[in-house]
Amino acid sequence: MSRPVPGQIPSPLRPRLVVPVLAGLVFVALAGFIASGHGFAFDRSLILLFREPGNPAQPLGPAWFQEAVRDMTAFGSFVGLFFITTAAALALWLCGYRRLAAGLVLSVLTALLVSNGLKIAIGRERPDIVAHTALTFTASFPSGHAFLSAATMLSIAGCVGIASRRDDIALLCLVLAWVMILLIGLSRIYLGVHWPTDVLGGWSLGVVWSSVATAWIGRWAAASDPG
Repeated sequence: MSRPVPGQIPSPLRPRLVVPVLAGLVFVALAGFIASGHGFAFDRSLILLFREPGNPAQPLGPAWFQEAVRDMTAFGSFVGLFFITTAAALALWLCGYRRLAAGLVLSVLTALLVSNGLKIAIGRERPDIVAHTALTFTASFPSGHAFLSAATMLSIAGCVGIASRRDDIALLCLVLAWVMILLIGLSRIYLGVHWPTDVLGGWSLGVVWSSVATAWIGRWAAASDPG
């Protein structure tokens, strides 16, 4: 059995063209529709599913569950993703995978700029049918928590998979990343601070972003990172 070459992407992380293409089409369709001033009827219905019937101000579940959801959403905040990215980049750097570390940081920083730019350009209003149970400071589409958590965690999974060159480790990182991504995105809807299509758009763009980043970082790292 031949030994994998430096920078080789394990099979669970190799971007299949159809997945990022479909995700890209979903994002473009949502962004175009929303930017033109249209909305989706199911957005309202889905948000209300997370609220007490007849009392939109009250999220479902006991107080401890509501607090747990706020804790979960914090993982997708700028602060949460900063520490996650820093830990992953430093670990890669100390293990000798300096291009992987640099590529990861560059991917996350540029994703942050793109997220804020899209919010400003599209300017969608936040949901107004339920009381927000978390503070917000920017426009609604795409969900920054959904996009940045997907772009960051899937890129980290890609970098760890490339460094390990093992399919089992790559798959484990990918599964854990998606569990976090889904929980963070759903928490934004539960807290009433995002329309479901904001989250879907963020997830879609995050898949595209991380697929491109993983392919690019893998090729770049192959030039000099340890084998």
